[in-house]
Amino acid sequence: MRHLLAMSAMALALGGCATGSNEPGKIVAEDRFAQLVVPGRTTRAELLAAFGPTKTVGFDSGMEAWLYEADAGGGRHTELVLLLDRAGTVQKMRRRPAYPTDKPR
Repeated sequence: MRHLLAMSAMALALGGCATGSNEPGKIVAEDRFAQLVVPGRTTRAELLAAFGPTKTVGFDSGMEAWLYEADAGGGRHTELVLLLDRAGTVQKMRRRPAYPTDKPR
């Protein structure tokens, strides 16, 4: 499952490259995100109601990876990647902090 999450994040990144745009995920408040998103319980409908639509990647298995971002200051962003199952429930959540080498947008 860990590999699937890593592949999901990679697919999100490559998807942006393939279209020629560097379209980020929707920017959200990280503290609110942490309070509302609970793996195994939070649903697709709850994500849409709380944060709105964002960049997603669907897989043949029915799983989806969703990308949200939080402002990390200095034009950089923390990535918040979610893996949703076929039923639309968050199964995994990964937070990638902004690295010092990330270029500001």
